[in-house]
Amino acid sequence: MSDVKTSVIVLANTILGTGLLSIPYAIKSDGLTLGIILVVASACTSAFGLYCLAVAAKFAVPGHASFFALSKLTVPQLGIVFDLAIAVKCFGVACSYLIVIGDLMPQIVTSLVDSEFLQDHDYLASRTLWITVFLIIILPLVYKRNLDSLRTASLIALASVVYLVILVIVHFVHILFGGKENIIKGDIHYFKPASLPAVLSAFPILVFGFTCHQNQFSVINELGDRSQSNINKIISLTIGSACILYVVVGVSGYLTFGDNVAGNIITMYPDSVTTTIGRIAIVILVALSYPLQSNPARQSFNHVAYYIHESNLARSVRSLRKSISRSASVSTFSSNTSSVVDERRSLINIRQQAQLQQQLQQQLQENVFLEPENNETPFIDDTDVVREEIQESGAGEKYVELTNTKLIVITTIIVILSYLISISVDSLARVLAIVGATGSTSISFILPGFFTYKLLGSDGTLLSYKDRIIKYSALALSIWGFVVMFVCLTATLFLDH
Repeated sequence: MSDVKTSVIVLANTILGTGLLSIPYAIKSDGLTLGIILVVASACTSAFGLYCLAVAAKFAVPGHASFFALSKLTVPQLGIVFDLAIAVKCFGVACSYLIVIGDLMPQIVTSLVDSEFLQDHDYLASRTLWITVFLIIILPLVYKRNLDSLRTASLIALASVVYLVILVIVHFVHILFGGKENIIKGDIHYFKPASLPAVLSAFPILVFGFTCHQNQFSVINELGDRSQSNINKIISLTIGSACILYVVVGVSGYLTFGDNVAGNIITMYPDSVTTTIGRIAIVILVALSYPLQSNPARQSFNHVAYYIHESNLARSVRSLRKSISRSASVSTFSSNTSSVVDERRSLINIRQQAQLQQQLQQQLQENVFLEPENNETPFIDDTDVVREEIQESGAGEKYVELTNTKLIVITTIIVILSYLISISVDSLARVLAIVGATGSTSISFILPGFFTYKLLGSDGTLLSYKDRIIKYSALALSIWGFVVMFVCLTATLFLDH
């Protein structure tokens, strides 16, 4: 079980990735005043999305909340679409982290190693080498089941963020008090945005900069105290601290370089020991953030696999029922169940098949987990198929267990595919922008708002005034998500050139 501190560390590390380096560029496009307003507004909408997920999580099985579980409770037909969007989004970001390592490490080596030595050992500047090395180093973290076990790694990654923030602030203060640096400063616009296309093109940076919703359910599931007040504290601390850091870095970076600021501010500073350490900090940050993307990707791919094989699972369960009805050497409760099934099958027609299935599942729930007598092992305990079916068919119990075998197989596939992509592609910028425009807006705004709107009051209870406000505010958030998706896709495809 995790606590508030651990949860904040994990979510903050999920948020504070490489997007922190692009905030000054976003503020340049918006102008200083509008930029700050949009940062705060993005933080508020993101926080409300996290709140909606916490509200919706109460309708799932305690400890098993997920986008999959809530989709099964609302629109089961679209569940595979939701999970596929989350899986692709997280997988794409994980790939980009490895690409960043491959791009920065040769630069770091070049600045640290003598050029003559590097000529004799040119393999040290190979991006494939460094991607391989760092992936091997973080591999044990990637296979961790729970986010709580990544607390130490997240602390180290956040220490890298702190260094980057200090680096940006120190350079700004140094120039502010008349210090001389090899920096060409552009104009500064305090109120006027660069242009409407520029604002729209930079808007995804702010939206995606606060996305940590893919890990919200994992954090809630691992909490010892899942009360709404406790979760609200986590959301406030996480989004609040991220918002402060974004404003500080964004304003300091923009006032340092003006309109000359680039998309990655760390590339703007002259080569020095502090800048090299900053690049190393980025490498450490993205390397330790890789598991925070592969973890939700693994969960979603597991759900996608379930959807694909659901028909096969149903056939297996029907075959198992036949085996139960024919079995005469099982425990007492299994024999009773089989005789009841045989009797009913002789009296029922095709239209009553659904009713039989429901009654049989209820009997299995009542009997299948009873302790066997006389050291006999019930036939039903020899398989996990019925357990999964019972979990899926119980009232409100909508989840698919990630077994150890599935964890190893799916994680290995994610690692291999992300490795192959990262060593063969130099930049995924345009692809990631499109994936982010769909995936991030879905998990940050559209799905949280939709789930809360659909589930609040779905049990027939009379909603209070506060709950009605939450319900229709959630609907507004979902609509806002579609607007953001349209704007971000438009900006990415037509304006971001």
